[in-house]
Amino acid sequence: MAVLSFVEIADGKIKKASVEAAYYGSKVAESLGTDSIALVIGEAPADLLATLGQVGVKKVVQANNARFNSFDSKLYTKIVAQAAAESGATVVVLSFNNNGKLLAPRLSVKLKAGYVPGAVELPVFNGNTAVVKKNVFSGKASAEYQVATDVKVISVNPNSLPPIKGTASAEVVQITPTVADTDFTTVVKGVDKITGTIPLTEAELVVSAGRGLKGPENWGMIEELARDMGAATACSRAVADVDWRPHHEHVGQTGLTIRPNLYIAVGISGAIQHLAGVNGSKVIVVINTDPEAPFFKAADYGIVGDAFQVVPKLIEEYMKFKNAH
Repeated sequence: MAVLSFVEIADGKIKKASVEAAYYGSKVAESLGTDSIALVIGEAPADLLATLGQVGVKKVVQANNARFNSFDSKLYTKIVAQAAAESGATVVVLSFNNNGKLLAPRLSVKLKAGYVPGAVELPVFNGNTAVVKKNVFSGKASAEYQVATDVKVISVNPNSLPPIKGTASAEVVQITPTVADTDFTTVVKGVDKITGTIPLTEAELVVSAGRGLKGPENWGMIEELARDMGAATACSRAVADVDWRPHHEHVGQTGLTIRPNLYIAVGISGAIQHLAGVNGSKVIVVINTDPEAPFFKAADYGIVGDAFQVVPKLIEEYMKFKNAH
């Protein structure tokens, strides 16, 4: 018996969400009195993978093959399912991100496993039954799901269980999954990556803006604040739809779901569709001229004022603080 966590590598680093998933898996393994195993598909240095021991992983199994470097949900499902069977995993943990959302339902079918997406707390076990808590109704409520299948698949909402790191090192072993040429259904010709910015799904700090900025020419102050703070930039759907900002910055129910430690919303009213993508943030700061804006009800801190006056002042005060420390 074991708990298997699927871990992703990007740009020579372990994805933040994957570190959290591995930690979640380790805590589940601890509660079950079994081993925590992480699976990595594709090329990555062994010394990097060994650092997963810091979040409780005992062993990392790696399908180290250059042909596996490009994500393919069908192929990856087959590899993860094989690793789960070989390790005797009764719980499989993934990140609730784009790749996890593609993999987990396939795994659920292949492993005949119950699946809970977007868990926000560790499961509570009662015999073979796991009770898993997740958010529902766009984060306005929570629900507990009971899973009684022999194998359980759980995907974890980012930032739900921040890892507490130790100093241990995980054992790294190589595996050779059984795959055929027909399993390679996706051919990647090339990848265009955005450089020089912090990926939204990995960001601890996010500065976001909406139609209150009145036009794309006014985004300079948002980018400046984000740059000074070491934050990622985001936007509302309305802004992305009129091409003021690229769609990869769109957060909300129909965009990315993020859970940073700090989310600063400038000129965004805070409709429920936007809140659905950001209400898991640890701290929300809202800047808006309308004191009745719905976002203020979800905010930890709010400033009623003109963004064109508030943001430059915020930049000025932040730089004073930064230089003093």
